[in-house]
Amino acid sequence: MSDGPGLESLVDQTISVITNDGRNIVGILKGFDQATNIILDESHERVYSTKEGVQQLVLGLYIIRGDNISVVGELDEELDANLDLSKLRAHPLKPVIH
Repeated sequence: MSDGPGLESLVDQTISVITNDGRNIVGILKGFDQATNIILDESHERVYSTKEGVQQLVLGLYIIRGDNISVVGELDEELDANLDLSKLRAHPLKPVIH
């Protein structure tokens, strides 16, 4: 579990990032800077659909610009491992409007 509100406590842990355009990217947080640009390793994008299960697109080592991040959250790896993403249906997230 994270020890505080900052990203420092999440380094080397699996996180989920929701971007301003509605993408959900999951990976291991390797680093970040003062502009909240983040580096994820072993990352993948989860693409949700109401017609078929969740697709996971492999991204590998990935950088996300801080100005494109809406939400960063710690991922419960045990709970996530027990999800059957092939049976999960959901509407894709809509982009954030500022």
